[in-house]
Amino acid sequence: MILFNTYPETENSSLLVFGLMASNDASTPLPAQTNSPLEFLVQDFAIIMIVATIMLLITFKLKQSAVIGYILAGMLIGPYTPPFSLIHNIDTLSAFAELGIIMLLFVIGIDFPINRLRQVGRISAIVAVAESMGTLLITFIVAQFLGFSYFDSLFIALALSITSTVVTIKVLEELGMIKDKSTTLLLGISIVEDTLAIAILGILQSVATQGGDISFANIIISALIVGAFIGGTLVIGSKLVPKLVDRISKVNDYALILISILGIAFFLSFLAKSVGLSVATGAFFAGVLIAEARSASVARVITTPLRDMFAALFFISIGALMDISLVPAFIIPALILIAVSLSSKLAIVSGILSIAKYGKTTALRTGIGMSAARGELSLVVAKVGQDTGAVSNSLFPVLGVVTIITTFITPYMLKFGKRLNFKSDSGNSTARTAKSDKGKEQTSNEDDAS
Repeated sequence: MILFNTYPETENSSLLVFGLMASNDASTPLPAQTNSPLEFLVQDFAIIMIVATIMLLITFKLKQSAVIGYILAGMLIGPYTPPFSLIHNIDTLSAFAELGIIMLLFVIGIDFPINRLRQVGRISAIVAVAESMGTLLITFIVAQFLGFSYFDSLFIALALSITSTVVTIKVLEELGMIKDKSTTLLLGISIVEDTLAIAILGILQSVATQGGDISFANIIISALIVGAFIGGTLVIGSKLVPKLVDRISKVNDYALILISILGIAFFLSFLAKSVGLSVATGAFFAGVLIAEARSASVARVITTPLRDMFAALFFISIGALMDISLVPAFIIPALILIAVSLSSKLAIVSGILSIAKYGKTTALRTGIGMSAARGELSLVVAKVGQDTGAVSNSLFPVLGVVTIITTFITPYMLKFGKRLNFKSDSGNSTARTAKSDKGKEQTSNEDDAS
């Protein structure tokens, strides 16, 4: 707002601009008229969508994941790309990334109802915990050896311990492997892994906000805060949220349903942030609670377009916030970390499943699937680390390179896994089938006799 005040006792008028007085004489030029913040916001949004569309068309033609197109689009328009930035306000990117995290994790949570978490097989839970913690520990040690700081190493290790379920499942669908036994195991392991990653992220952020003191007492306090939030949300929320959503759904007004479930998602995100946790934690468990409602399928359908839009904004924002001048310096460390995390996951997953007598084919296919792509949650970890101020500017370039490379090689790795077929597994399968048929025949004869 600009106010002009003219004083009759002076020859010059004075100019009040945003509360600042300036003399309006010939020697002081008037400030040039500037665009409003809203105009810059609309302009930034338009540039983001146009560049993203072009990059998506290119990645579609090259038969690559949309995630690669989004990240590259962000790198093109970001403030670190010479000769100039196409985005006027860096805060716009951060705001888009924050909204993207909430919507992305909320919709992921809708796919993980409490009953589904309970029904995860024991072997999936064992494998998930072992490979997540094992990969985290090994990658942390290697990151420290490569010269990364303590917190950088922690956040990098957590990011590289998480498989991108979205990218992996999409490729498996394209390969016609969605009903494969290894895919069923992979889904079960991913459910536990994602939930565990959200909890660990909450603990890391809580420790970081307490001054970064990695003492045993601090870790215990942070774990208790995370546990209390998750436990309270699931216990109290499961009694209230599903009933509320079902009651609202009876109105058959999609606008009302959408606004109400978004209100729940943002409220729990705000609540998580208020106790020192990531908005991702609140958004994920908001989705878990919505999934408990009988009308969860309706919520999933009407929020999917929002997820797609805000997920795009999130990945683009991550690409834009990457300092690409640092990328060449971190190519070699990124490749080393990819090799370490990939081999760790593959060895742990396939090793445990082989010991559990799942057969070499199933064990290796599951191991390859779990070790392939890094994506959405890995980049969420990077964003949370940056927001807490616990990590350096090198985290985005490293994880950006990791995401692009692993997403690119995932289809080739899974195609290789599809071609794996050990003869010994076929023999075991035939023996198991024969044994099962013999058992059924024996049972049938006993029933006839009785």
